[in-house]
Amino acid sequence: MPPYPGPEAPAAAETAYLPPYPGPGAADPQPQAQPMAPEGWFRDEAPAAQAPAAGWQPGSLQDEAPAAHVQDPAAEWPPSGGPGASWAEGSAAEQTAYLPPQAAVAPAGDAAEQTAFLPPYPGPEEPAATAAPAPAAQPAAPAGAVATLGSEVPGEEPEYSPPTLAGNTVRAVDPAQARAEGRSPIIDPGPQPAILTAALGLLLAGAAAVGDLALLAPLVALQALTAAGWFRLNGMWPARQGIALAFLGALVADGAVLAVDDSYGPGAIIGTLGAWVLLTLVLQLRSHADPDERMYGLMASVASAALAIACAGYLAADSAAVSVGAAAVAVAVFTRALPLPTPASVGVSLAAATGAGIAVGEMTSVGVGGALVGLAAGVCALIGLRVAAYDYPSKFVHMTAGVALPLAAAAPAVYLIGRVVG
Repeated sequence: MPPYPGPEAPAAAETAYLPPYPGPGAADPQPQAQPMAPEGWFRDEAPAAQAPAAGWQPGSLQDEAPAAHVQDPAAEWPPSGGPGASWAEGSAAEQTAYLPPQAAVAPAGDAAEQTAFLPPYPGPEEPAATAAPAPAAQPAAPAGAVATLGSEVPGEEPEYSPPTLAGNTVRAVDPAQARAEGRSPIIDPGPQPAILTAALGLLLAGAAAVGDLALLAPLVALQALTAAGWFRLNGMWPARQGIALAFLGALVADGAVLAVDDSYGPGAIIGTLGAWVLLTLVLQLRSHADPDERMYGLMASVASAALAIACAGYLAADSAAVSVGAAAVAVAVFTRALPLPTPASVGVSLAAATGAGIAVGEMTSVGVGGALVGLAAGVCALIGLRVAAYDYPSKFVHMTAGVALPLAAAAPAVYLIGRVVG
């Protein structure tokens, strides 16, 4: 136990364990919070009994009253009349040393300090629009950036592009949201894809009259448009591997049909399609994507490959039937793009396809059977055109799937009906 200084002990020994106190001319130091509250806070003692005495030392086990240890004020430092004449009458900093810190209050006369942390407020000469920046603007952003973000305010109704004959430029909205709002997700491709379809159909009709090798050039272009357009129609872009796989399957089918006799052409097409379905399944099983995404990719890849490979039916069919069917598709799609009511447009398109089949059939060996070939090809062409118009298609979909699907869908019908009437 440390010795307790008596009355004869010097003042330095009595104040050895007291906190340093500045002189009369110095400013009070900033009070610092102690890590623990005094033990007297948790007792029911009077506040006067909790004040430490001038002669009290930390670690003392004596229970004497604090007043018994107060020395003569004349013998204490600092002298009488100073800021801390005695420990019992110490300065405010010593008496509040163990109290929690309080926020400092700026002098009432200093307006700049009192408003330092307030948000800026525009003065009379400043416009109100510059008082506070927009919440979405970044610090030091140019003024034009805030104005640009005004069109992206949450809750604002999105704009949907109306159906147009020239084709839509972008995918406007999700089809589920469009159905919830009562909007139709059907946008017909329009006259521009119809003109390309008619031109490609006429090329197929003319090349078929020349021979299989001449037919191969426009057929390969048709298969490439089919593979790319189907993936984009399903919202999968870029899908280079899937497009390349479907297009490769179409080329293999073309080679298989040219390598066998005409009677084995359908078997070559079906065999290539079966092998490509198996290959697509193996490749999808090796994918590390989510199960739902893999299933969706598998279905899109198989459908794209099937449509591209089915186009090889033009090589397996009779050349006269190909000429009749391709011409009927060209006329039906072009007529469907005319600005007519939907029921009338469909009827006129089918009638035009039948008439084109009769006209071209009379010029070939098909004869009057060209009417049936033309009608079947026209029906398949309108189905393919309808598929290409679904799900708010973009301009790219119209210029690929909208051009290729009518001709691709008509290929099996041209082969089958051509065999019947031939």
